[in-house]
Amino acid sequence: MEITAEIERRQRTNKLRFYKPYRKQREFHAAGAEKSERLFMAGNQLGKTIAGGAEWAIHLTGRYPDWWEGATFNRAPLLWAGSVTGESTRDNPQRILIGPPAIEEQWGTGFVPQDCIVDRTRAMGVPNLLDSVVVRWGGGGDIQASESIIAFKAYEKGREKWQGPTVDGVWYDEEPPEDIYSEGLTRTNNGQRGQFAQTTFTPLLGISTVVARFIMPAPGDVGALSRHVTSMTIDDAEHYTPEDRAKIIASYPAHEREARAKGIPTLGSGRIFPVTEESITIAPFEIPKHWVQIGGLDFGWDHPFGAAGCAWDRDADVFYVTKTYREREATPIIHSAALKPWGSWLPWSWPHDGLQHDKGSGEQLAKQYKAQGLGMLPERATFEDGTNGVEAGLLDMLQRMQTGRWKVFSTCGEWFEEFRLYHRKDGKVVKERDDVISASRYALMMKRHAKVNKPASDWNFKTQAVA
Repeated sequence: MEITAEIERRQRTNKLRFYKPYRKQREFHAAGAEKSERLFMAGNQLGKTIAGGAEWAIHLTGRYPDWWEGATFNRAPLLWAGSVTGESTRDNPQRILIGPPAIEEQWGTGFVPQDCIVDRTRAMGVPNLLDSVVVRWGGGGDIQASESIIAFKAYEKGREKWQGPTVDGVWYDEEPPEDIYSEGLTRTNNGQRGQFAQTTFTPLLGISTVVARFIMPAPGDVGALSRHVTSMTIDDAEHYTPEDRAKIIASYPAHEREARAKGIPTLGSGRIFPVTEESITIAPFEIPKHWVQIGGLDFGWDHPFGAAGCAWDRDADVFYVTKTYREREATPIIHSAALKPWGSWLPWSWPHDGLQHDKGSGEQLAKQYKAQGLGMLPERATFEDGTNGVEAGLLDMLQRMQTGRWKVFSTCGEWFEEFRLYHRKDGKVVKERDDVISASRYALMMKRHAKVNKPASDWNFKTQAVA
């Protein structure tokens, strides 16, 4: 009984040691090694705040686990953590880090181990809210143990309360106003590692300025390359059974289900495809030999290059997106090398900007991909009547979705990421993060040129030279 009690005590007071992150949580942590700003956008009760708290505890203690692939500090850091109000800061980041706020005897049962808590200072005005905690930091090896500090903040106190000293990192738990986010990020401008911030929330405020900063950066925003988004849906939460997921989703109001269960920003009537993800998702299967297939390309450099492999069941008139590819700032050689394994026989549909001449070589983009071995169709993507309107293509896609004639393999993660955020503003399509979706639209427009899968020798693309 004494041994059992001691094991239980050690587990309660050293929770960090037993942290086993889900796949999405690991992705979030690992991105910190290269990205200075990270967003964990997830539904409710899926583990985003747990991930944020565990990471902050790892930095505060210097106890980096063997599986850790994220950022590291070689000295004791000064970190901030904040939420909307003093109460929410106490009940979420403070609770996750230190333990139940109302039971002082249990402080030390959060992710910061009890034996690492050196001192703490209470805040004024909110019961059981801490202002700061001093944590014993020991980086291991020859690094001498020292003390790190975690200070707690609240958005409601205003921007002025987020001014002050230079810190090593800021954790925003729940979505902050733009001015708070900017001020906190400014505090991390230091020589140790540059800006370092993590944000964890469920996007109930829709496409706010902070959300747009990550998922729809403005043209020319050089900082976009230093940001990372981890999206997590209820399907990624390993602690729920299928029955649990169904009950939880059904418990949410219909207009909040996608935000609370899938971490999708609330878009309301602005969504371009107002259909459920489940209605168009299908498990991957082997494409029947008599079905025709086609690929679609969306050229890009600053915004990603996108590609979609598609199959068309002509008998039932059902169009399937079976494969996707998305990459930014890579040359035609790189993209083509990634796509040629899909099949040298596969015809590729491409948009009007494929006729543009590359500034370096002076050669048309479409011809460059042709030269790399892709079976580029001879003409840019158009409908049978010769038109190429975006709205007509989107309407065709939507009608197919609504009638069960548009399906997407569940393995096409990039396509679904864009689907969840594809929306209009002031009636116009927002042309951001739509690369793979656009590629699938070009493929749909040119489905009349789709081919059955035959050996490469059966097709003579030399007779289909790009105009």
